Amino acid sequence: MKSDVIFDFQIDTKTNTIHVKRSFNAVLGLVWDAWTKAELLDLWWAPEGYISTTKSMHFSEGGMRHYRMQGPDNFEMWGITTYDNINHHKKYSGKEYSADALAEVSSELPPSVYLIKFYKQEEYTLIEHATSYDSLKDMEQSIQYGFKEGMLGAFDRLDAFFAKP
Repeated sequence: MKSDVIFDFQIDTKTNTIHVKRSFNAVLGLVWDAWTKAELLDLWWAPEGYISTTKSMHFSEGGMRHYRMQGPDNFEMWGITTYDNINHHKKYSGKEYSADALAEVSSELPPSVYLIKFYKQEEYTLIEHATSYDSLKDMEQSIQYGFKEGMLGAFDRLDAFFAKP
């Protein structure tokens, strides 16, 4: 497998979109599963020191994941990820919302629209992750809340998962 990690983080203020490219030293099928199966998402979908727990998930077009993220100092946040379009092992898209324990959308963080693409390379898998917001203010709020740091921390945990024998 490839040892050098590809990471690119770009902010487009004209389209209010955050673009992330990231490589993983794992085969495409395993990377896809890590992003689309609740039991695997719960192992990594949070930065170090936080825990992600899926309450319910239906990875299908029109489906959604309702999850809780817990962290230090009694921090708790609920979220909803919807799945609008899925092309197996290639890409999926949907929306991300803040929510409560009953899956009611909240205004804690601005909603976003995302598209994640998966690319099989010779020695690794590359993902392209685009997250768009309704306004520059919404995107800036998400960035200030820790979008990049949270994603980097979660990716580190995903790398550790892939490194296990």
